[in-house]
Amino acid sequence: MAHNDADIVLRSKDEREFKVKFGIALMSETIKALASYPEEVEEQEEWNPPQSAIPLPPVEGNILEKVIEYCTYHSENQEAKEDERDAWDKKFAQVDDDTLFSLILAANYLDIKPLLDLTCKTVAGYIRECKTPQEIRRRFNIKNDFTPEEEEEVRKENAWCEER
Repeated sequence: MAHNDADIVLRSKDEREFKVKFGIALMSETIKALASYPEEVEEQEEWNPPQSAIPLPPVEGNILEKVIEYCTYHSENQEAKEDERDAWDKKFAQVDDDTLFSLILAANYLDIKPLLDLTCKTVAGYIRECKTPQEIRRRFNIKNDFTPEEEEEVRKENAWCEER
């Protein structure tokens, strides 16, 4: 498809611009929609990439850069073995919590399901490593706003999930 090699420009929240091949940007359903890319194959032949930058106001430049890195790798390595892609994904997701949560928000906004799945699975893995609610709170720096009485009530209501 000729459009895959066409360059488009994506503009982040902080006004940084990124030139990307449209075939790479196609991983994002949001970018597809913002570029008015038609669903019908016949109409795609007549479609032209937007000449102006596509604004992505919720996504910071450093996060958009990571998203583009992810999409580029997966577009260019579709033929790679699953083990190789999984190893690359695991390394890609080894970032600080702020970056990880920003990637989740960006993947959700940009509607890039594989990236959303990867980042959410990474957080789920961190949660799984924790043994108690206190460990989860410590791991993610979450303030406990329950009174001891409320906490006890929640424990009683959910006793069924403690039984194994």
